[in-house]
Parts: sequence; C-alpha cells; structure tokens
Amino acid sequence: MVAFVRWFISSLNASFARRVPKGEWEKKPYNPILGEQFKMTWGDVEGSGETKVLCEQVSHHPPVTGFCIRNDKYGLTLNGHTGQKTRFSGTSLMCDQVGQSIVTLDNHGKESYLFTCPSITVNGIWYAAPYVELTGTSYIQSSTGLYCTIDYSSRGWISGVRNYFKCYLRRNGNSKEYIYKMEGQWSGKSTITAYGSKTSSTFLDVNTLTPAPMSVKEIEEQDELESRKIWLKVTEALRANDTQKAGIEKSRIENKQREERAARNETEEEWEPKYFKWVEEESDVVTLQRMLLATVKNKFTPSSSGNWVYKGDKK
Repeated sequence: MVAFVRWFISSLNASFARRVPKGEWEKKPYNPILGEQFKMTWGDVEGSGETKVLCEQVSHHPPVTGFCIRNDKYGLTLNGHTGQKTRFSGTSLMCDQVGQSIVTLDNHGKESYLFTCPSITVNGIWYAAPYVELTGTSYIQSSTGLYCTIDYSSRGWISGVRNYFKCYLRRNGNSKEYIYKMEGQWSGKSTITAYGSKTSSTFLDVNTLTPAPMSVKEIEEQDELESRKIWLKVTEALRANDTQKAGIEKSRIENKQREERAARNETEEEWEPKYFKWVEEESDVVTLQRMLLATVKNKFTPSSSGNWVYKGDKK
C-alpha cells in the first residue's frame, strides 16, 4: 500500500504540476467531443516495460472520460472514469472530480485497489494567471484490508504551503490508530512517519523521478476520432496566432457534432462508446466500496457503484 500511495502522489504531480512549463500558467483545454479518443504508450524505464494508455469521451453532457491503462509485463491494469462538476466560488472555479478507478495487479494474486481523485480549484482566473490547487479528500481502498485517506489543502492568502497533502494509512475496522502518516508537497518533497514514532524519513521527492518517454502515432496513422487529429487545424491556427481561423475550425467541429446528434435523435439511435461499456454494479467497485464504507461511514459518499469498463482490444 505504501508503494501504491507513492505512485498515486507522483501521478498528481504529473497531472497537475509538471505538465505546465515553468513560468507559464494554465491554459483553457479543448472541450472533448463525444467519442473522442486519445491513445499513447509510455516507454520502458529501468525495465518497467511499455504501458499502453487508452481514453475515450463516453459522455458529453455531463462530461465523462473512460480510460484504461495496461502494463502487460507486470500484469497491471487501471480501469476507471472521471467526470467533472464545476461551480464558481468567489474568484475561483471549483471542479469536483466524480468517479473512481480500479487498479488490478494480476501478478500479485489479483490484488486490487480503488481510488478516487481530489477536487480541483482553479485560482487566478480574474488576473489572467490561472493555476491549479487540489482540495478536499481522496480515498484509496485495497483488497488487502488497508485503506488511506488523503486530505489536500491550498495555500492561504498570507502563509501556508502550496500543494500540501496529509495521508493516513490504516487497517479496515480501525479508523483511529494509523500505521503510517505521509505528508508534504505532492509537487515536491514529502515524508513518512510510523505510528508512535518521532522520526520521519523521506517518502517521495518527485523532482528525482524520471518521466517515462511518451509516444503517440503520427497524425496520418491515427483514427479519425483521436484527439490530435480532430483538433489539428485548431491547434495549427492557435500556434500561428490566428484566432479567427481557430474559431472557424472549432465551430466546424462543434457543428458536425450537432448534426450527428440531430441525426441520431431523428432515428432514435442511442450512441455507444467504442471501447467502454457502463456496468452499473461493477463487482470490484462494489466490494472495495463496501470495505471502505464499513470503516469511514458517511465520510465517503460515492456517486455510484458503477464503472466504465474496458471492452477489450479493438482495432
């Protein structure tokens, strides 16, 4: 479980900090179209083998993305989904990430982990200098009978540490005594302390990690619904500082989506994702949620017990 938490914290840094070049601010992302796909491969790092990534926009209203990440060498599969519920609070944009993911380790007796994601706060919007901070609580539940609560806090107006987290690792059935406490910056250094100990040691320093090389097929080799192919002309126009052309190309994509939706409504055809299917009561999700709820009670309020499950390999 400690190793899993270490990976999870490092993934937060990769997702919300390292992806933004130093000295730059957050950019407004494209609004994914229904059925949009993103496929990539992380290369080998110190014998890790290749890791395949597949994402698909399974819903447009509300926006939901299904994803599957696999490393066949180590028998690892991550299958989950995330959606966003946004609202404004003062001068900030609040985004609650709805959904859950399941990690299965086939080479470890099919050991499994359920995890949820923290909420996101986008600050600095009114100053044209937006940046992301994580807030709220995320949970990790293992089939081994261990679970974690991870609390996030944002920096205050006058003082405080930015990107701070505090994680307690406990056994199910005992919500008071913890086994380990991990805390620090998810974008920097953190420490780990055993229960009853006054001595801490290094838990993680994300600055020492080696990012896996990322590879994506050339545009001409991609499927029609892959992200870089769909938004190619918009991206080219933005890089050329031609906002008018970017707006025209963006409208062309959106109008095509409206036409396709109207055609489906006309024939009463229900759209289905290519790579994922919704399972209302997914067995792993149900089992791990019950384990967690039995201990933390009403502190954990999942939106569902379902998951967008990967259908299997498709061309």
